[in-house]
Amino acid sequence: MKPLSSVTEGIKPSGIRKFFDIVSEMPDAISLGVGEPDFETPWHIVDEGIYSLEKGKTYYTSNSGLMELRTEICKWYARKYDVQFDPAKECIITVGGSEGIDLALRALINAGDEVIIPEPSYVSYVPCATLTGAVPVIIDLKNENSFKLTAAELEEHITDKSKVLILSFPNNPTGAIMTREDLEPIAELAIKHDLYVISDEIYFELTYTEEPHCSIASLPGMEERTIVINGFSKAYAMTGWRLGYAMAPQAICKQMTKIHQFCIMCAPTTSQYAAIEALRDGDKDIASMRKSYDERRRYLFKRFSDMDMPAFEPLGAFYIFPSIQKFGLSSDDFATKLLENQKLAVVPGTAFGDSGEGFIRISYAYSIDQLREAVDRIEKFVSGL
Repeated sequence: MKPLSSVTEGIKPSGIRKFFDIVSEMPDAISLGVGEPDFETPWHIVDEGIYSLEKGKTYYTSNSGLMELRTEICKWYARKYDVQFDPAKECIITVGGSEGIDLALRALINAGDEVIIPEPSYVSYVPCATLTGAVPVIIDLKNENSFKLTAAELEEHITDKSKVLILSFPNNPTGAIMTREDLEPIAELAIKHDLYVISDEIYFELTYTEEPHCSIASLPGMEERTIVINGFSKAYAMTGWRLGYAMAPQAICKQMTKIHQFCIMCAPTTSQYAAIEALRDGDKDIASMRKSYDERRRYLFKRFSDMDMPAFEPLGAFYIFPSIQKFGLSSDDFATKLLENQKLAVVPGTAFGDSGEGFIRISYAYSIDQLREAVDRIEKFVSGL
């Protein structure tokens, strides 16, 4: 008897990690491939985690997480984004935002349901949907639309089997955002066709416009059909703390908690205490890091424009997605040759879906000095093509 699941075997490994693993063995190489802040977790947040250990707070929390933390999360969303969820019944603390995505899909999907996934997008959506028995339905987002999802594109892909739409804005890998005006017709279609929306808002605090991030859950009629996924990794530079959360209607959150109960038990206790401090006194840390990312973003956008490597201006997250189509190489070939010739690792656009062909993703969660050297290497490489 064959020992392995054919479904699991059929899932491709992450295209992000492939080049990261290679560059880790290459002396003098620079990697712009991993979306991890180069900042250390702010000390007052770290100190709160240490203090919880000193006080012996090393026990399990409830399956849903510390009530104190859930309360702070729901207060934060209510204050900043006009989203109202009940911390007692509609919020769960997860091991990173990625667990929240998995829980939401497993709680919602029956085999054969269709999950609509706009791409390019984060690498876990299609595999997590596939593992539930869902049918992923891909919408190829377009550069000329600034990689936003339009109502016309969505309606074209809705069938009587459509159940879930995954939204990921600000977007990884493109840096695209969707404003309230952009989201309103999407919300209307979700209500009209009885779609549930998983809104991955992990980059919500990294938006570089005067208009703040808008959660689709804040739009009329959407709280009862939206699962908001978020976490502390990006905004607070807490990647290794592995802490995320999900807010969802009570009936959905109850089932997510049940799955979490059997698979995880609870998120790390120390991380939860640190996260309470982050929410209460971390606004200044976010502002400082966002300012630095914005400077790097504008620097890269100008450099690529000067090199005649077109990239629409990213207005969120910490990625830029320049086009390499004019060089006549596939995204994978371009990234491979760049690594071989210049010892510089980027991620081919196809790691985020077939519609990413002809693009590369560059993370600017690195120091400005590294970015200058990296772009110099790219310029030297493309001048020889």
